[in-house]
Order: sequence, then C-alpha cells, then structure tokens
Amino acid sequence: MRITAGIDVGSTYTKVVLVDRAGTVLATAMEPTGFRLAEVAAQALERALASTRIERKDIAYVVATGFGRHQVAFADVHAAARGATKLFPGTRTILDVGGQTMKASRLGDGATVRSFRLNDKCAAGTGAFLEKTARYMGYSTTEIGPLVETSKDATSISGVCAVFAESEVINHLSQGVSPADIMHGAIVSLVGRSVQLMKRVQMEREFTLIGGILRFETMARVVREALQSDVNVPPASLVQCVPALGAALLGQRRLDVLAPGPPAARESVV
Repeated sequence: MRITAGIDVGSTYTKVVLVDRAGTVLATAMEPTGFRLAEVAAQALERALASTRIERKDIAYVVATGFGRHQVAFADVHAAARGATKLFPGTRTILDVGGQTMKASRLGDGATVRSFRLNDKCAAGTGAFLEKTARYMGYSTTEIGPLVETSKDATSISGVCAVFAESEVINHLSQGVSPADIMHGAIVSLVGRSVQLMKRVQMEREFTLIGGILRFETMARVVREALQSDVNVPPASLVQCVPALGAALLGQRRLDVLAPGPPAARESVV
C-alpha cells in the first residue's frame, strides 16, 4: 500500500492527512501550531501515524503547504484546490477562512488555480476576529457554534477593522444586546468580507467552503444566503484538513512520475 502524507502548517493549527494510492483518507491529526513550526509538524505527523498501524518508514512521500510550509523539512506546495476538487469535483470557487488569513480561489480544469486573492492584513477578515469577539464576551472558541445558534437577530457590526469592530461589540454589550446576536453579527460581518474577496477572483459556481470557521453551521448558512446559492462544506472531520488532503494527493501524483527509488529519496521541497 503506497502511502503519502500532507501537512498543512496553518497559522493557528497544523493538520496532517495520510492517504493511500486510491486517495482514501487513512488518518488525520491536528495540533496547535505555536512557534516551533518544524517541531509541531513532526508531532502532528506522529499523532496521525499513532492512530494507525503505519510507521514513518512506510510513508513514500510528504508534501507540506500553508503558513509555515518553509519551516518543514519534508516538502512544500500549496494544495487546497486539489483537496477541494477531490471531495467536490465540480468546485470552481474556494473560500478558505482560517485563523489568521482568508483566501479565495477560482479554479479551472484539472484543479488549476486561475485567480487567487488573500484578505487584507486586518484581523476583522479572519477567524481570529470571531474568536476574539467570543473571548471578550466570556466564551471559548468551542462555544461559538452553540452560542450563535440561539441568536434571534444578527446585530450590525460595520467596523472595517478589528479595533473598530471591537468598539462596536463593547457598545452593543453596554446597551444590553445579547452575546448570541453580537456573535451572529460578527459572522455576518465576516461573510460580507468573504463575498467581496470571492468577487475579486471573479467567482463561479460551484462554491466550496473550507477552514476552521466552517465548523460553525451559521457561517455556511450566511454565505449561502449572501451568494443566493448552495455551497459545499466538507464533513467536520475534514473541513480544516482540505489543504493537507490535497498535499497528500499531490504526493501520490508525483510518485507516479518520479523515477523508481527508495522512499527516503522521495521527500523533497518542491
């Protein structure tokens, strides 16, 4: 069984996916990234291996992508498009909302990226804004989903940067607005920025949404409403791991074209 590993070193979490030659997911793992990027990548890989009977020597190729990919000695490539089209072959536009970045891509045939845009540096356009809003109101990141599901109406958050938006949150709380409605409003604000980013890549149907913030069903629902279109969202176990999945699949493809050689020779920076 030929096994490859994809490692997505994100700004908040590092994800690993192991796949076989058929593209079947064998294992996944996730660790907080921190600042020792190479170390956490190795830890996440070992955690994925520990959930299977696979050993490190059994991995034929490793490909890395994401925020910290240059710190991983194994390999390096961006692969969200390949992972998304593996799960949803008709994907033409990808929205990836992570902890520190938001990315939109428009794809052509064969999972080629025809247009790509990254959000501005302001945190109001990323998942960190939602997490910071939740913490200010006394909630953890894991409580965002259940909290916002109790909202009756989204409160307007119009600030164009995280600092101004936080001032709005403080003002709403002082006026007795419920935390659920504030959280809902923060998601609506984030979606507004997401749609603008997608427009900049000249978005086309079909849409696939990935990233940690898509764990919250309200995020996907608000995007559907804003686009007036259905959207694809991977299952919860994979929604944060799509780039890592794509990297592992790319490893399989590269093995098909590499000259025969021992597995150790097939770990390289691309």
